[in-house]
Amino acid sequence: MFTRHVSRQLAGYIDGELARPRARQAELHLGHCAQCRIECEQVRWGMAIVEHLPQVEAPEAIWTSIEAALQENRSRKMVTVRQLRLAFAATVVLALAGGAYWRVAHQSGTRWEVVRVDGSPSVGARHIRGSGRVGAGEWIETDSGSRATVMVGEIGSVEVAPNTRVRVVTARPGEHRLALARGEIRARISAPPRLFFVDTASGTAVDLGCEYALNTDEDGFGELRVTKGWVSFQWNGLESLVPAGASCRTRPHVGPGIPYFDDAPESVKQALEIFGLQKAENDALSIILAESRVRDTLTLWHLLSRVEAGDRERVYDRIAALTPVPAGVSREQALKLDPETLKRWKEELAWTW
Repeated sequence: MFTRHVSRQLAGYIDGELARPRARQAELHLGHCAQCRIECEQVRWGMAIVEHLPQVEAPEAIWTSIEAALQENRSRKMVTVRQLRLAFAATVVLALAGGAYWRVAHQSGTRWEVVRVDGSPSVGARHIRGSGRVGAGEWIETDSGSRATVMVGEIGSVEVAPNTRVRVVTARPGEHRLALARGEIRARISAPPRLFFVDTASGTAVDLGCEYALNTDEDGFGELRVTKGWVSFQWNGLESLVPAGASCRTRPHVGPGIPYFDDAPESVKQALEIFGLQKAENDALSIILAESRVRDTLTLWHLLSRVEAGDRERVYDRIAALTPVPAGVSREQALKLDPETLKRWKEELAWTW
């Protein structure tokens, strides 16, 4: 376990500027060091206050009055206008900081309600007996006998399953973001797309108006299962679009796997598991292509951009055999992975998903 304190890395950690390995080390250390967690909250709070400070200039009349007063008091110890300006500016900053502190502390929606369902879930070091509040930067934890429900602002709720550790990253009307360190959550969101996010070690689940379950271990191995709507799982420019009734695996340093419908043939699911570990596995690809149904064009459409270039024709031909290629989608452009062509094709195929 990392024993060195991470005080000097806190600003970079909060801003997301640390390299991934160092950010991971900082997160692990914060999970076990109370001193650094306290410092982290202090830094986070200070940064939040600064973000809310308006940029203002003092009225010019103030400087005129100060200069006039200086002219009348030449016998006193000389004080430069610059010094007075600095002193006044410091006073203004302190006053504004106090106002910003009050606004941040009382801003509606910055702290979400957490309701105990079973056992003794906790927010930070506080155990929840009935209900409590959680704000940005705070952890919600459950043990093997605990469950809790988090009310995500006004857009939905998240059930926190046993043996789970999840942090509120951002809690404001335009962005609701959690970080799932380990365990499982079940989200029920009713809001426009891209207002609710869940970060994991292997990528980010982006809500597109849905209900889903997401689990992960501390390394990033996990699974996303969607029961309503759509979820986009993203990592380093890679995206998997997962509709209701479908799932996808997640792996560290790889991101989201290829989505598949839960009722897909077991042989297809097993072949996808092999393909996810070793993309050059031709036998696995052959099984996927041979045993896919019309509905499994969800899987094949994602495969098209992830197989080796030499295998794209096989995937294209299988999709074309299962369902007619729509007007405006050319073989040549599809094999080149033209974004507009793939988008148009996906929109047509989605009617069968």
